[in-house]
Amino acid sequence: MDVVTSPKHNVPMKSAEIIAEEESPKHNVETACAKTLEESNVEEIKTVETRDEDVYPKPIVETEDIIDEMESIDIHNEDKTVSLECETQQDKMLSPSNDDDDEHDSESSHDSKDDVDEDETMDDKEKPKPDSPDSNPSTSAWTEKAAAIKNFVRLKSEVAVHTVMRRLSGRMNDENGVYDARDDATKSVESPKTEGKSSIWNPLSYLKMMQNDTVDKVEVKNVEEAELEPVVMKGRIILYTRLGCEACRECRLYLHGKRLRYVEINIDIYPSRKQDLEKIGGSSSSDVPKVFFNEELVGSVEEIKELDESGELDEKIKHLIDEASPREAPLPPFSGEDDASSKGHVDELALIVRKMKPCIVKDRFYKLRKFKNCFSGSDAVDFLSSDQCLERDEVKRYISNAIEVARKLASQLFFQHVLEENLFEDGNHLYRFLDDDHVVSSQCHNIPRGIIEIKPRPIAEIASRLRLLYRAILEAYTSPDGKHVDYRSIHGSEEFARYLRIIQELHRVQLVDMSREEKLSFFINLYNMMAIHAILVWGYPAGPLERTKMFGEFKYVIGGYTYSLSAIQHGIIRGNQRQPYHLAKPFNEKDKRSMVALPYAEPLSHFAMVCGTRSGPPLRCFSPGEIDKELMEATRDFLRGGGLLVDLSSKVAYISKIFNWYAVDFGNGEKSVLKHASTYLEPQISEALLDVLVDTQFRVVYQTYDWGLNH
Repeated sequence: MDVVTSPKHNVPMKSAEIIAEEESPKHNVETACAKTLEESNVEEIKTVETRDEDVYPKPIVETEDIIDEMESIDIHNEDKTVSLECETQQDKMLSPSNDDDDEHDSESSHDSKDDVDEDETMDDKEKPKPDSPDSNPSTSAWTEKAAAIKNFVRLKSEVAVHTVMRRLSGRMNDENGVYDARDDATKSVESPKTEGKSSIWNPLSYLKMMQNDTVDKVEVKNVEEAELEPVVMKGRIILYTRLGCEACRECRLYLHGKRLRYVEINIDIYPSRKQDLEKIGGSSSSDVPKVFFNEELVGSVEEIKELDESGELDEKIKHLIDEASPREAPLPPFSGEDDASSKGHVDELALIVRKMKPCIVKDRFYKLRKFKNCFSGSDAVDFLSSDQCLERDEVKRYISNAIEVARKLASQLFFQHVLEENLFEDGNHLYRFLDDDHVVSSQCHNIPRGIIEIKPRPIAEIASRLRLLYRAILEAYTSPDGKHVDYRSIHGSEEFARYLRIIQELHRVQLVDMSREEKLSFFINLYNMMAIHAILVWGYPAGPLERTKMFGEFKYVIGGYTYSLSAIQHGIIRGNQRQPYHLAKPFNEKDKRSMVALPYAEPLSHFAMVCGTRSGPPLRCFSPGEIDKELMEATRDFLRGGGLLVDLSSKVAYISKIFNWYAVDFGNGEKSVLKHASTYLEPQISEALLDVLVDTQFRVVYQTYDWGLNH
């Protein structure tokens, strides 16, 4: 059977001969006329589209799939328009004869019924029926006008949408009239199916092009990441190091460059490994770094470079890839090795609390409020009297032995009053153990599982151990300048596991007796490690709301009270000052944490605290003995490294956004801020800036702060 294809949609249609066989001769004449009019109508539509293309040049459609998708979307609407226009042309040609009008009405009603079978989406009001008013010539005239207007609006809308979308997507440069270079590549891969057609640029093609570009970028990124992935090996590399060793830092960088994964053993963190190093390596413990490939001692970084130049290093690496580590090889540090957190004297009060807690804790009502997981003072006294065989004196209850033991437990921060009204009193007052508090259990990340039975150590000892471990982590897992952190390696390291054990000892320490230098160094180091801990647990915040949550809701329990990153920075280190864009201070007058706050703000601490951003200062470790000197060095390195850029010729100073947020810490006004910051620049620039500031007004431009992760 002969089939004719529609020039507009490439849709199979029956030929005129077959139609003649199926229909009457009279209807054959009408059908032939309709076919002629339809072809002329299609040519007219093409002429309109060609004119529009002359005015609005359109790039060629990119792929066959997108053409088919757009045709499938518009084909039904276009069929409606063509059929309506064809019927209108028939009305015009057959209008002179009344008989022909009657015949046309009957034929029109017959065609409308056929159209209902072919296209179910046509509106019933637009279908001419034999007995309806729409079948008369006047109604048909309004129908053809509406169809013509609809077709005109549709064509013009398509041209306008195509032009706007092309310009918004960057397909054409309006300033110089030059198309994107990718248009030439699109033309070169034009499919044969689009030849001979008036092409209309499709916005879906640009989306597909963007998707292809994204896929290409992802593939390139995956290739780059694959090139940076460490070599997979069955064997093991052990690197012995110590704190403050430049050769050890060079050895780490060299092994990273070779993509060799290693296990680092710092003999200052693991002092028991000094004897193993002397026994296996045959040298003193001070002779580091030492690298072991399985059981074989390769040597120092200079010896590794010599092996690399001679080609023997590749053979040894191949042996590591194929052979597993034997029993004679040095072992990685095991969990808890040389860790003082699990050693110490047993706390008898902790043993009492362990037995006391499951017997008296339950939900209770107090002052018309419900408090969960708490106990009353009388229940605690009764338990202590019966369990410890203590005397309960009904007449002198406040001086009984049971009350004294309970007050001692409260002073050691095992529990506290639910409303912080008193230390401990016998009666109906309610108290709650520290780990039963809702905020502590849900937001604090240093609460141990269960009760620690070891007596709490002095805060100075814990701060010293924390500082030593923090320094080892910085040397092992940060770049030499301290600006970039290897978070992935930190997360699975034994050093970070030891850090988690140390911070569990902070929930019952005493902070009031610490000096200003001890507080400053301890809380700065803790803040930096706490930020790393938050990023490892929650991930780096993607926006301002996530950053606010991380700074305000990621907390530690220190000395019986909760501290967030914001509370440490603004409440303690800045002397309980309001943080930017906040109205209230971190600690109110009744907050006991205000007793720990420093007496005044420490402005140089802004260049020592790091929350994981690229525009922040580099990481470094601070000690109480040299805290002021180290803060000045940190400030100088930050400002000279791009934190303050001065253009003396144009009288413009480009300064870090930190000086804008915390201007109150550096002085009143931009001139005072510049004078304060200029003292840490190079001597020549500092003198020139101070001389200009005497009689000239400098324009201050605050740099854009990069919140990206310093990974």
